[in-house]
Amino acid sequence: MENGIIRIYTGPGRGKSPAALGRAIQTACRGGRVVVIQFLKNKGLSDSEFLRRLEPEIKVFRFEKSDAAFDSLTPEEQEDEIINIRNGMGYARKVLKTGECELLILDEVLGLVDNGIITVEELEDVLSTKGDNTDVIMTGNKVSEKLYALADEVTLISTDIQDNNRRK
Repeated sequence: MENGIIRIYTGPGRGKSPAALGRAIQTACRGGRVVVIQFLKNKGLSDSEFLRRLEPEIKVFRFEKSDAAFDSLTPEEQEDEIINIRNGMGYARKVLKTGECELLILDEVLGLVDNGIITVEELEDVLSTKGDNTDVIMTGNKVSEKLYALADEVTLISTDIQDNNRRK
């Protein structure tokens, strides 16, 4: 990987998180360390036995406590989860500031901005602590123009499934 690249995987299609994990595996295969922080993923990958076997090269974190979708939570539960999400963003800042890894994946972080959980400015502030030797991948369905401008590379993922090609 080139040093210090910010990538965004976005769009309405499926495969943004798997694409980011593919980059994670590439980085780990080259001897690099990877931190994945998942947001808004219900249960997410943090419980994946397969990914646990890839530690310490790839570490997966999820700070949310609920397994339910964020928008299905009560307002009180959402407030609790927002605190947990902010803790996850604080950890992302620490990872970037200390250079703990060569690749940081902020999975579904764009959804936090889209849902008003964090602001573009808050995300920019976290990204501003990134050193030259750390790449960042952010995923999510929608990306604001301001974040688009921050990225070195934006990949739009769209899934076109035709009825005759669907798995049964």
